[in-house]
Amino acid sequence: MAKTVALDGPALSWARDQFAQYYGSTPIPPPPRLDRREFAAFPFVTDTTMRRHTTLRSAEEFHRFLVGEVPRHVYYSTAYYRLPAEPTMARKEWLGADLLFDLDADHLRGAGGLDYAGQLALVKSRLVDLVDDFLLGDFGIPPDELSFVFSGGRGYHVHVHDARFLPLTSPERRELVDYIQGTGFDARRVVAPRHLNVGGEGGADGGRRSTVRLQELPPPDAPGWRGRTARAVLALLDRWESAGTAEADLVGWGVPRTHAHKMAGVLFKHGGAAKVRASRNLDALGPLQEEFLEAAVPRAAVEVQGETDAPVTTDVHRLIRLPGSLHGGTGFRVLPLSREGLERFDPLRDAPVPRPAGERARVTYREAVHYPWGDGALDGAPGKEAELPTAAALFLTLRGEATLRP
Repeated sequence: MAKTVALDGPALSWARDQFAQYYGSTPIPPPPRLDRREFAAFPFVTDTTMRRHTTLRSAEEFHRFLVGEVPRHVYYSTAYYRLPAEPTMARKEWLGADLLFDLDADHLRGAGGLDYAGQLALVKSRLVDLVDDFLLGDFGIPPDELSFVFSGGRGYHVHVHDARFLPLTSPERRELVDYIQGTGFDARRVVAPRHLNVGGEGGADGGRRSTVRLQELPPPDAPGWRGRTARAVLALLDRWESAGTAEADLVGWGVPRTHAHKMAGVLFKHGGAAKVRASRNLDALGPLQEEFLEAAVPRAAVEVQGETDAPVTTDVHRLIRLPGSLHGGTGFRVLPLSREGLERFDPLRDAPVPRPAGERARVTYREAVHYPWGDGALDGAPGKEAELPTAAALFLTLRGEATLRP
């Protein structure tokens, strides 16, 4: 649920007014099967108590709820219930639930050292991988059964509307997550041993034949995790060649330094990497192929593991942020997006609520900030006062990075 910065009285009242203007002037479409869902909201008050178990039976009632409540955060259930207003899950009578995937910068590999803008760029990149590689690719979900939503904070939601997924239980949804995350997958097993007969009649060995055991990567276009692993290993070799070294990675993965040095020499000085790319056989590494298989192949596969917040997908009673609403920690719109629109979407440019050009508010920065903002930048030093566009002032105030001035 939402991480909400407490605001003092004047700032709280001003922020609520901004949200009230938005909800009073913006038609937000209600979600499908409206009367079977539960709604919940955090109000604009000094405490953070969530009000839930609300039922809205019509589009008119839905709009009255948003305008009258002016929620700081508002959610609805991905589940459908026979009696959604009942106060306990058992009495609601569960009928099914949309399948949902959530990517948030809090849970992404490599996001920890990035600033907010960097996290937003990374999470969008990982979302594209999840959708194109797994949902559309491996799972074969029709494109028109998917919808995409920027969360208004640091992530994205993917809603799967395909009716085949509605009755899936929590353990069944867990299997989908495990597949995406590669849980229990041993990348070494996709490298298949192939036995090649060599020698024969008339040879220098007197006609004796022998068998050579080759370790062979799957074709890069193989389905599922086999092809994904092959592409990851080839990409790893490309990265090492571009960097001109592999030793640091290999040592970090537990390969003794002398072996790492020798393997790097075989890969690059003696053309081993090019041979592997051309033949997909690891025999170019000679006696080091087993060590490469044990150390490098699994690490390469980790880089192509899909990412999603498992509890969100597996929870069949989940509350999710309402598309079209405002996020109470940023003031950004929770924006529905098309797959094509996702490519050019920039949250720091496109998610703030459009306001008249001259509308501004005065703030004092509480800490140093730097954000790319629209076509420019939002910069400030602690203690500095500034007059900012309303959307920028709201963003910094809700994040606790600036204080609203009278």
